Amino acid sequence: MKVVAPLERRPVEIKLTSNYPELGIRSFGKGSFHKPPLSGVDVGTKKLFQIHTNDLIFQIVFAWEGAVAVALPKDHGRFGSHRFLTCVPKTGLATSTFLCFHFLTSRGLEQLGKASPGGAGRNRTLGLKALEEIQVPVPAYEKQLEFDKLKAKFDEMKHIRQEALRELDAMLPSILDRAFKDEL
Repeated sequence: MKVVAPLERRPVEIKLTSNYPELGIRSFGKGSFHKPPLSGVDVGTKKLFQIHTNDLIFQIVFAWEGAVAVALPKDHGRFGSHRFLTCVPKTGLATSTFLCFHFLTSRGLEQLGKASPGGAGRNRTLGLKALEEIQVPVPAYEKQLEFDKLKAKFDEMKHIRQEALRELDAMLPSILDRAFKDEL
């Protein structure tokens, strides 16, 4: 990883009068989510780092269970604490989408598990040096770009399907009501 997508930290100087919208990462490959902004006063002595679009982000406490995501354009400029590691793939060598996909496979999760020594309960912290030493597959860059396009299409179809299911669920009570009234 240190060759393909090195760690890039963007520390922020905290101002008491500013707000800092945070980013969260869900486990099991479920992506990012937006946390409410913290005021500079609420941040206190906590260190924050800025996140940019296409950063490969690891939530270090739960990386071993798939708390890995790619920062989307809507995530750009948000902040993560020291518990979020951002790696930036080298252009022409790797893409964040491809690397994220790898880390969510059984092999990738195994690698993250080995790089995350045990702790209390589910808290197993991903080691920085261990992450840097993980060997990742690096197919031809053009193939990764093709993969990224296919993954984007798949994600779009998945979103359309989820929306259709929500609409059907919303319509079901009305359809049942009309059926029981013999109005169909």
